[in-house]
Amino acid sequence: MDKADFMRRAIALSIEQVTSGAGGPFGAVIVKDGAIIAEGANRVTQSHDPTAHAEIVAIRGATTGLGRFSLEGCEIYTSCEPCPMCLAAIYWARIDRIYYGNSREDAAAIGFDDAFLYDEMNLPIAERTRPTQRLLASEASDAFKAWAESETKVRY
Repeated sequence: MDKADFMRRAIALSIEQVTSGAGGPFGAVIVKDGAIIAEGANRVTQSHDPTAHAEIVAIRGATTGLGRFSLEGCEIYTSCEPCPMCLAAIYWARIDRIYYGNSREDAAAIGFDDAFLYDEMNLPIAERTRPTQRLLASEASDAFKAWAESETKVRY
């Protein structure tokens, strides 16, 4: 299989979601050493989980399958440019390369508009649309102190 085949599989997953009524038109595959190791399709409405985007589902499958949290050495093929949440997850998973089909502008044209999220993240906390307040910072820092002093921590 080549890059076009992997992208076609991601696109096929996105179409299957729509035709089956299972969810939004998004699919993703993760590839390692020239083979698909995980697939994901949007399961937001099906699972009642707003984080169950195709990329997240695929990442969860790949990390479980490999038995590790790092997906270094992997590539992701996704039917649409990743939203901010999925993009962050791809970076946290350390996936080497991203390939996508539809753009975020294409997604916005059919009602999946993430522009407000990109805008929101650039605002100072006090100006965001969701009220956000810091509480118990000194108590919360105890966990960070414990982490810094831990001799058994696994860095990620």
